[in-house]
Amino acid sequence: MNDIRNILLPLNGNGDIDAALQLGLLYAKHFKAHLSAVTIGDDPNETAALAGEGLSGSMINEMMAAAEHESQRRLLQVHLKFDNFVREHNVANRRNALPSDLPPNGQVSASLETLTGSEHEAVTWRARLADMTLMPHLAKNDDARASETLHAVLFDSGRPLVIAPPKPPVHFGRRICIAWNGTAEAAAALRSVLPWARHAETVQVLTSPEYHRRGPEAEKVLAYLSLHGVEASVRTFQSKDRDVGAGMMEACYDLGADMLAMGAYSHSRLRQMIIGGVTRHVLEKSTISVLMSR
Repeated sequence: MNDIRNILLPLNGNGDIDAALQLGLLYAKHFKAHLSAVTIGDDPNETAALAGEGLSGSMINEMMAAAEHESQRRLLQVHLKFDNFVREHNVANRRNALPSDLPPNGQVSASLETLTGSEHEAVTWRARLADMTLMPHLAKNDDARASETLHAVLFDSGRPLVIAPPKPPVHFGRRICIAWNGTAEAAAALRSVLPWARHAETVQVLTSPEYHRRGPEAEKVLAYLSLHGVEASVRTFQSKDRDVGAGMMEACYDLGADMLAMGAYSHSRLRQMIIGGVTRHVLEKSTISVLMSR
């Protein structure tokens, strides 16, 4: 069974676009899916709203003009990079259209569309009609909108989110770790990762007494996976320097995993932003692909 036919790929100049494009191509080839890339033009009115009081009308107009110029420059860069990528990899460029059928002979198809409006709303709405969303890894110098859009997709799209690694991968999904803590969020990630897990060489369910919440134990997950044709094992990991997220990532690296699936924000996002948490650690520190679900 193949659940992946349409992959949404937001490209707005944030994060490592090269890594996201390369991983998107690998996914599209493997799942015989369409790669729906989108970018979003900035709304000059947002610049005016952020300008605040104490500025003259002419100063605000200058700021809006500068923001519009920067937006057009960034959009042009994304379009050029996308066009070069699809041409280099022999991808059928569908030009702003989601096809009702896929190209013959297994050729990958892709499209790039420029959306308008609020970035996090435009991407989230489009994500609701995709089978998954693939987003670049958040870099330290990305603006706040990149994080806002990522979290909007995670919380409001109803679809799985995959975050690309910082560097372009050579392969994917050979060794998969599934973080399990018994929660509804972990269950959503478990279901979402099945299309990858079915083709993996090794699947390992990660559990920890410090990470587990009220819910089924990790051993029960093995029977569920087996019903879907996936053989897996359980590994209990320990926190590292009192950091559960660091311990989880160390377990992934010990396995040589190239993908981690996990439920996001079992605790509230506000709590994790203030005192830290597993989701926050993985978002900031992971060097492999991460599938997150809510």
